[in-house]
Amino acid sequence: MAKRFQTKMASSRIALPTSAFLAVIVFVVTGGITHQWWLQLGLVAATTYLLAELNNFHSLLRTYSRMVSCSFLALMCVYAFLFSDIIIGITALSTTLMYTFMFQCYQYRNAVNMTYLAFLSIGMCSMFFVHILYFVPLLWISMAIFLFSMTLRTFMASLVGLITPYWFAVLAYVYLNRIGDLTAHFTALAEFRPLFDYTCLSENSILTFIFVVVLFIIGTTHYIRQNYQDKIKVRMFYNIFILISLAAIIFIILQPQHYNALMGVLMVSVSPIIGHFVALTSTRFTNIGVIALLAAVVLLTVYNLWSGILSNL
Repeated sequence: MAKRFQTKMASSRIALPTSAFLAVIVFVVTGGITHQWWLQLGLVAATTYLLAELNNFHSLLRTYSRMVSCSFLALMCVYAFLFSDIIIGITALSTTLMYTFMFQCYQYRNAVNMTYLAFLSIGMCSMFFVHILYFVPLLWISMAIFLFSMTLRTFMASLVGLITPYWFAVLAYVYLNRIGDLTAHFTALAEFRPLFDYTCLSENSILTFIFVVVLFIIGTTHYIRQNYQDKIKVRMFYNIFILISLAAIIFIILQPQHYNALMGVLMVSVSPIIGHFVALTSTRFTNIGVIALLAAVVLLTVYNLWSGILSNL
């Protein structure tokens, strides 16, 4: 029986190199070389690599597939109209690092070192996007309910990881006599704009967000129906992906001014969920669905690129 397009794509060994090549083309078209966005490109490349390693180490997919990393690159291509904003790459890489270290704490109640590194990643990210700290209670809940690694020692390790970057920051701010800037950095956590104020978002941003939410719904629905086939450990990891994705979606809906930074978190968290759907389904209906999603990625990427080019004329 001939393999469906979906199965061929999901199991292909050239899927990731092809996705990376297309992502580089999109990077060039957006003006990445002209504007020398090398740091942004490096952050995306590092995130892609870490997602591949996360998949390999924890067997997030039951079969050989690079769909986790490919899904992330596809979403970055769709989102390329704001590729110049470095905060997207920072939040995406920090979230991936957090998952990388945090998942190694599964059922390890003395995982002080890995817990420290996981929350250090969030602490570092908070220096650029302080509102990432709103996710910390969800990470503690995940440690207790999904990873079974929450103890007094790991809780204290998480706190130390969060504040470590600020030990150095305080010294710098005191030396520069700018301690007020550090205070303002944290008071921003208590500042809220009117809810559902989407005037700060472009049409491209809204369409891209809706598309990612649709991917989240499709992938989550599939996973809830089929998760009995995965190992218990993998189920716990996907529960965390779903929890963080849902929190990021709600956050964007309520406070859309943080759209760019939160999309970095959302894309990393949704990529394994939709990658699971693409790699581990093989019906005629899902094959048509994957082709439709792939077409939507291409159309949205072209539309966003074209809109970006026109806006620069």
